[in-house]
This record gives sequence, structure tokens and C-alpha cells, in this order.
Amino acid sequence: MSAVLKSKLKVALIQLAGSAPDKNANLTRAAQFIAKAMGAQPDTKLVVLPECFNSPYAVDKFREYAEVITPDSPSVKALSDIARKWKITLVGGSIPELEPSTDKIYNTSVIFNEDGDIIGTHRKAHLFDIDIPNGITFKESITLSAGDKNTLIDEPKVGKFGIGICYDMRFPELAMVNARKGAFAMIYPSAFNTTTGPMHWHLLAKSRSIDNEIYTILCSPARNTAASYHAYGHSLVVNPRGEIIAEAGEGEEIIYAEVDPELINQVRQAIPVTFQRRFDIYADVSKIEV
Repeated sequence: MSAVLKSKLKVALIQLAGSAPDKNANLTRAAQFIAKAMGAQPDTKLVVLPECFNSPYAVDKFREYAEVITPDSPSVKALSDIARKWKITLVGGSIPELEPSTDKIYNTSVIFNEDGDIIGTHRKAHLFDIDIPNGITFKESITLSAGDKNTLIDEPKVGKFGIGICYDMRFPELAMVNARKGAFAMIYPSAFNTTTGPMHWHLLAKSRSIDNEIYTILCSPARNTAASYHAYGHSLVVNPRGEIIAEAGEGEEIIYAEVDPELINQVRQAIPVTFQRRFDIYADVSKIEV
């Protein structure tokens, strides 16, 4: 299980407020923040945006803001242009997607290469349906449908990385599958809230890294107390040791981190869980046919 990352890689996480009613304003703001990031650290090669950055994060708004994923749809075209302009691999957070053949709505991340081409999409597989007493009640399934596939991106100029969205992080199987197929990181555009964030945000990120000895990257929206949904913030990068190497606060911010393949190798040699697993006792989920 070697991680496919040939050299050090600079990553930027764009923690912007977004999620305002004006989609075009959200897209413009994302472009401005990425331009700022690239101006500050032009050697950045991988950029990540937050979950639902282009629309309000509200079950009664997903259909209104949904787009068919085509090269000419507003959000896809804007993100493609950004990736092409700055020659970056761009994980476009997530946007509400309309599937015209079924009329279903998905929470979807679209990933672009440095030429602005779509190289993958991930539909959120685990829908955020929770009811925490004295905390928060939220049910994405009222309007969203769940995706039905794992997503592993193989971009030659960056390497292999897995994609999940927010609640997907609580289910370790996606990270396990992608790590065993060579991913150097799991990337989760995520909008944990001010109830679930303090409870589990850092713990889950560290767990996914320690379980698989990979990097875990979480990109959150900034907290906007004027919105109906209060994101936790604290976008972060965790290394294969389970150490946080970059973390944002609650407001709008850009953070950077360097991903190092040699550290993955060192950690896996020191604590060799990657080849000590007992698949004679339990199944290897990465080999299960779906």
C-alpha cells in the first residue's frame, strides 16, 4: 500500500463564508480568495473549497440552487476557469447538483485539473440526517439523494487522493478503500456545525489519518452567524502521525500546508499497520466488489 505522491505538494484551503443567497457573488468571492492564495504562495498546486460554498446550506434551498453538471453550468464554468487560470488542481468544494434523468438532487464535489477539465465528481454518500437533543436537527434526505460510489482521483501532476463530503468522514470505509488503493490523502469539503464541530471535528480528522497513515484535509465554510446554519470553521490538515499541521480559526481565512510523501513512508515503516492487517480474520473492504 504505497501512497502515490512523488514529491512534496503545497495545498491551500479556502475557508470563505460563501453560502449567501447570491450565487454569482459566492462564485466571485471564491475566485477572489483563490487569486489571493496564489498571489501569496504561487507554488500551490492543490486548492480546496468548502462544502456548499455557492449556495445556502439549507434543505429548502438545495433544489433552487441546483445545477446540472455540464461544462457550461455557472458554477462548473467558474471553477474550470479558475483552475485553468492558476494551473491548479481544484477540489471545488461541493454544490447542489440536479440529475435531469431522475430529477434527483445531490450534494456534489467537482474536481478539476490545471487545464480546467473535470477529472472526477463525488456525490455525498452519507446524508446528514441527525437529531441531537438540545443540539441540532438536520435532515438532508428531505431534498437530497445519496451518491452510490467511492471516489478516488488519480491526477498525474498531483497524485492519488480520495474525496468525501462532510458526514462521509464519520464512515471510515471510504478512507480505508482509497488509502489501500494508493491515496496520499482524503479530502473532505465539510460544513460541521457548532454542535458537532466541537464534539468530533478534530477527532475524526486525526482518526482517518492514524487509521490509514495518510493526510486528512478538511475545508469548512467560515462561520456566519447571520445564516441559518452556523458552520464550525477550523479548516485543517492532519499528517499521517495524527498531528494537526495547519488550522484556521472561525472566520474567513486561507491556510497552507505541505504534504510530504517521505513522511508517509516514515510513519508506515515505524508503525507498519499497512501490512500487518489480518485479512484472514476480517475482510479487506478495498477488495469487495460493488
